[in-house]
Amino acid sequence: MNLRTPPRLLELAGQSLLREEALAISVLEELPRELFPLLFVEAFIRRRCEVLKVMVRAWPFPRLPLGSLMKTPDLEILHYVVDGIDCLLAQKVRPRRWKLQVLDLRDVDENFWTIWSGARSLSCSSKAMSKTQTVEDCPRTGEKQPLKVFMDVCFKEKSLDEGLSFLSGWVRHRRGSVHLCCTKVVNYSTCILNFRNILETVYPDSIQVLEIWNMCWSCLVVEFSRYLSQMRNLRKLFVSDGCHYYLPSPDSKEQLVVEFSSVFRRLDYLQTLYIRRVCFFKGYLDQLIRCLKSPLETLALTYGFLEEEDLKCLPQYPSLSQLKQLNLSHGVLRFIRLEPVRALLEKVAATLQTLFLVDCGIGNSKLRVILPALSCCSNLTTFCFHDNDTSMDTLKDLLRHTGRLSKLSLETYPAPRESLDNRGRVVWELLTPLQAELMRILREARQPNRIFFGPVSCPCCGTSPTEQLELSFCFWRSPA
Repeated sequence: MNLRTPPRLLELAGQSLLREEALAISVLEELPRELFPLLFVEAFIRRRCEVLKVMVRAWPFPRLPLGSLMKTPDLEILHYVVDGIDCLLAQKVRPRRWKLQVLDLRDVDENFWTIWSGARSLSCSSKAMSKTQTVEDCPRTGEKQPLKVFMDVCFKEKSLDEGLSFLSGWVRHRRGSVHLCCTKVVNYSTCILNFRNILETVYPDSIQVLEIWNMCWSCLVVEFSRYLSQMRNLRKLFVSDGCHYYLPSPDSKEQLVVEFSSVFRRLDYLQTLYIRRVCFFKGYLDQLIRCLKSPLETLALTYGFLEEEDLKCLPQYPSLSQLKQLNLSHGVLRFIRLEPVRALLEKVAATLQTLFLVDCGIGNSKLRVILPALSCCSNLTTFCFHDNDTSMDTLKDLLRHTGRLSKLSLETYPAPRESLDNRGRVVWELLTPLQAELMRILREARQPNRIFFGPVSCPCCGTSPTEQLELSFCFWRSPA
């Protein structure tokens, strides 16, 4: 028999107040602080928008995590909430109880509502609430700090959605008294004009993650370098060139590289740099790397060809001396010697945790160049080496070196050349006994955790062992 928990007195009081909307609005100034979140949730569920509007004007907490209630943008409720804030901003003397500093439209901080609604058995003391009401993202340095509106921005369409268009227009109208703060900005496909307008609206210091997909380098450098240089708290930058066939002249390319690289002198906190279709920097990578100020944790240079001179610069700069993740996949190493890669691996052997060398055209002789350095990477937990052309004997040698890496939890290797047909496809009847022999060699050194030989996708279930890893490590995904 299921017994429903009877409503608490606070819940009953809130429901009773909302039956008389005029009464609820009239008593808000004297309403106990503890009742505000519960009444706000009830008003939100019942869509009592006028009550929400007035409650925003008397909100007694530093942060209003509206996004965790809405889940998806609700334009009508946004209008009423903004109207409530506008009423306050228009007043010379604000209500004594009003403490709102942050309107958070991200889907975060559900603890705030569950704590105050009694859904979790947590204390509602001031000490407990202080953990969910911190405003470290936007510290107060004076009495007239602007209101911060937090949201993440993701452009998947050419035009802006209604919610973002409304908020950006409101912020521009209230410039100086309201800051639009976006910790993450992703642009898959919106037009340059819309993207520029948003970057002009967003408070640049708030951006920590920036992803720009399918935009040619000349456009990116000319149109957006000045915005990028203002993002002083940027931690992660992903750039993917969408103009595969555009080739600027050598003089203009050099000028573009110099202008883009100079931006990095202002990015003191950059930790992750991913450049997809890195061939734009062929012959100029040194210019970019030397401008990095802070030590990177993640460097990914993929999908393109570089020169050997480009890679020689990598071990030389302090900014790459503490790498935890390194990705040089999909053609970057195909036509060059690997001595510079060996030098880089030796330099970061104590810190490196993830190494992607996928589809690099690394054959037997090239692989042996980096084996001694690879076996020194004692903290390596992930090593992805599939889609390379190696023989059975070379794979055995590789496993004898990686067998010394006790922390490896995920490793992928190509099928040995002896298991392929004349079209390069795996013959599973040939691969199975070879795989068993390779596993025996590895088990002589250690017990493997997750290990894959051959095609990345499993022939039985079709899943990829590195799919989720590349999502989190490289931002490598397509728009949903």
